[in-house]
Amino acid sequence: MSCPNIMVNYSCSTNMTDWEKAMNQLYTFFYLIIFIPGLLSNTLALWVLCRFISKKTKAIIFMINLTIADLAHVMSLPLRIHYYIHQDWPFGSGLCLLCFYLKYLNMYASIIFLVCISIQRCAFLLRPFRAKHWKSRYDVCISVVVWVVVGLCCSPFILMRNRPDSAKANRNCFKDLPMRKLDFRLAISMMAAAELFGFIGPLFIIGFCTYLIVNSLRQRNRNDQSTGNTRKALRMVRVCTGVFLFCFAPYHINFLLYLMVTQCIITNCEVSRAIRQFHPISLCMASLNCCLNPLIYYFLTTEFKQQLSQHGSSVLRGRLMSMESTSSYRE
Repeated sequence: MSCPNIMVNYSCSTNMTDWEKAMNQLYTFFYLIIFIPGLLSNTLALWVLCRFISKKTKAIIFMINLTIADLAHVMSLPLRIHYYIHQDWPFGSGLCLLCFYLKYLNMYASIIFLVCISIQRCAFLLRPFRAKHWKSRYDVCISVVVWVVVGLCCSPFILMRNRPDSAKANRNCFKDLPMRKLDFRLAISMMAAAELFGFIGPLFIIGFCTYLIVNSLRQRNRNDQSTGNTRKALRMVRVCTGVFLFCFAPYHINFLLYLMVTQCIITNCEVSRAIRQFHPISLCMASLNCCLNPLIYYFLTTEFKQQLSQHGSSVLRGRLMSMESTSSYRE
C-alpha cells in the first residue's frame, strides 16, 4: 500500500521491492522447516492428551485446545508454501482469507490459552481444596467462550483487507492483499484494543501468576513444606512466559508501528522501511509457537511423559514379540 500525496524516493521503493522478494524466500523456507515438526509434534500431543490422560486437571483441557489451535495453523502451511513458491493463488479468495484468518486465530487463541494454563496452575496451587471440586466441564465451557471471543476479535484482520478488482490481482494472497484505509479514530481504537487485550493484558496476567507462585515458593521454603508441586507450577508458568515473550512480543511491539505505516500515520521512508522489513520476521517468530507449545506438554506434564513412555514401550514390546513369534515359526 502506498500513501497518497506523499513522495517516496526511488531508492526507498527499490529497496523495499528487493526486500519483498527476499521475504518470499524467507517465508518459503521457514514454513517448510516448521511444517513437519509442527504437524508431527502437535498430532502426537493431541493423540496422547485426548486418549491416554485420564486426569482432566492440571490444565489438560486448555492444552488440548492449544494443540488444536496450532494444528489449524500448521494445516494451512502447505497452501502458504505453494503461494510463496509460485507467487500465484489458484484456490479462490475465500480459502485465501481463511488461511489468512487462521494465522491470527492461532496467535491469539494460543495467547489466551497460555494465560488460562498459567491462571489455572497458579489458582490450583494457591487453593488446592478448590482444585478437588473443579470439574472438567468448567474448562470446556471456558474453552468454548475463548474460541467464540477470539474468533470474533480476529475478524477485523480479514475485514481490513480489500478484495482485488482485476483478475490478475485476484490471484494474490496473504501479504499481497491490499489493506483498507481506515478512519484515524477507528485505526487508533483497533491498535489500542489489539495491544491491550492481545498482548499487554495477557503479559500482565502471566507475570502476576509468576509472582504469586514465586512468593508461595518462598513462603513454603521458610516453613520447610513440600515444594514439589510449587516448583512444577513455577516451571509451567515460566515456560508459558518464555514462549509468550519469544513468539509474540516482537510481533506486538512491531504491530503498532506497522499499522501506523499502512494507515500513512508514519511516512518517513527510512522508518517505514525498517518497520515493514521487520514485520515478516516477527510473523515468522509468532509461527514458531506451533513447534514450541508441545514442549510445554512433554517437559512440564508428568502424565504426558509417563503415558507416552508407557505407550512407546508397549508398542516396542509388541513389535519384538511379533518378530520373535515369526522367527520361531520359521525355525
